[in-house]
Amino acid sequence: MILAHLATTFAHVPASLALYFEEAQVSFSVMGLWGNMGWLARCVVILLFIMSIWSLAVIIDRALYFSAARKQSREFAPKVAGALKDGRLDEAIKVADRSKKSHLAEVVTAGLQEFRSFGSGGTITEEQVESSKRALERSEAIVHAKLKRGLGGLATIGSTAPFIGLFGTVVGILNAFQQIATQKTSGIGAVAGGISEALVTTAFGLLVAIPAVMTFNYFTGKVEAFDVEMDNSSSELVDYFIKQSHR
Repeated sequence: MILAHLATTFAHVPASLALYFEEAQVSFSVMGLWGNMGWLARCVVILLFIMSIWSLAVIIDRALYFSAARKQSREFAPKVAGALKDGRLDEAIKVADRSKKSHLAEVVTAGLQEFRSFGSGGTITEEQVESSKRALERSEAIVHAKLKRGLGGLATIGSTAPFIGLFGTVVGILNAFQQIATQKTSGIGAVAGGISEALVTTAFGLLVAIPAVMTFNYFTGKVEAFDVEMDNSSSELVDYFIKQSHR
């Protein structure tokens, strides 16, 4: 009798499993996942997509800008050093003007132009040196702001994207429980749409945030290195002006 009961029970197992997997069948294609999402989750995905495009544009822009600044500065430094060593101030300014994207050239040009504005004849005064020093400091601040352009937005995207994705996750879980309550069933098919919606928004949020955080840290290190180079160049130029005043 017991064996007969077990045989009857297991006879219904394949049918139950087939029904279970039929209910749980969810398309994991892009269009299938999009179709399973509610309007609020779709808004979250659209927002994350816009953030990803914005961060990608900033990453490409900063990468090209920093690469050009590094390349032109390497070419600029020895040329302007040679011109200043020979006392050719006008030639040094012309060399700096040709390096439009060089962070060093922009700073050095400001100092040289301020120094030249006092005139090339006569004794170099302390006021002339101090004025050139202030011009260098102002130019450094301006170039620093240019170097950091877009990095604030990149940091914001990196810090907020996971939370936006988490918001979509919460919405998806709530939709899953709502479907359970509406359909009066606890089968996987009742919650598959909400669960997939939750997982997609979480994954998308992390996918947007991780590159943004990594590139923000990388570019911040680059900016700090450029700041050191500008400080050193400004200091060397001020020393050059002081030496000229003692001649």
